[in-house]
Amino acid sequence: MTSTSLPGGTFSLGDLTVTRMGYGAMQLAGPHVFGPPADRAAAVAVLREAVGLGINHIDTADYYGPYVTNEIIREALHPYPDDLHIVTKVGALRDAEGNWPPALAPEQLRQAVHDNLNRLGLDVLDVVNLRVGGFDRPTPGSVEEPFTVLAELQQQGLIKHLGLSTVNAEQVAEAQSIAPVVCVQNFYNIANRDDDPLIDSLAAQGIAYVPYFPLGGFTPLQSEELQAVAARLEATPLAVALAWLLHRSPNILLIPGTSSVAHLRENVAAAALALPEDALTELNTID
Repeated sequence: MTSTSLPGGTFSLGDLTVTRMGYGAMQLAGPHVFGPPADRAAAVAVLREAVGLGINHIDTADYYGPYVTNEIIREALHPYPDDLHIVTKVGALRDAEGNWPPALAPEQLRQAVHDNLNRLGLDVLDVVNLRVGGFDRPTPGSVEEPFTVLAELQQQGLIKHLGLSTVNAEQVAEAQSIAPVVCVQNFYNIANRDDDPLIDSLAAQGIAYVPYFPLGGFTPLQSEELQAVAARLEATPLAVALAWLLHRSPNILLIPGTSSVAHLRENVAAAALALPEDALTELNTID
């Protein structure tokens, strides 16, 4: 299967063409995204299956584990196929207790970019997202200093494209005054739709929107409407939720994560699920 045959089609991140159905590597680490996985060979197998299915968009961060997911990605896929694009993020750390403290100081950001390069085995990173806000919502404030640092690293040839994570519309605009933004990664799913206006604004500009926790994250989606539509379509609620996101806007890219090959295949199949108009109407009432 070639990448262009994947359900959902493709989208452009700058000059990079990626499959709208991607893969998020966060769950390859241990419980609570901390430490190594119980079965490293299984984690390697999931990544290889993702590429084998045609996915060419993998989302990661060096602080997942920490370091674990990037090391597994390199073990599984290096040397990387020419059309495989790895998107990473900086702006946070993991402490000894497993917390996620911010790491937005200039030297922390520079070190994080070099750490991603080294652990992934790359000379240049395709896309680096600056993570700004909290766990699931933006933190108001200026992004000028940290985004300028990443723009300087881009000018040095270490990063091809820049993105943002957990930001509001004002922060996106501020970043765009410094350097082009090719994607925004925020918390969004069928039951958490605060970013609807931002998605539409980015779509008009040809900028990708990448929802994290597309299936609810650590609190899986629960909705009577979702259950009812899934039953009518003889599909799982989570498959319907993923399909709805692809229907929501053409600039939405999916990065559902899993540590299971079987679950990965289910996610990819979900992207091919057709949602009739009456189902979309019912699903759009969920809030």
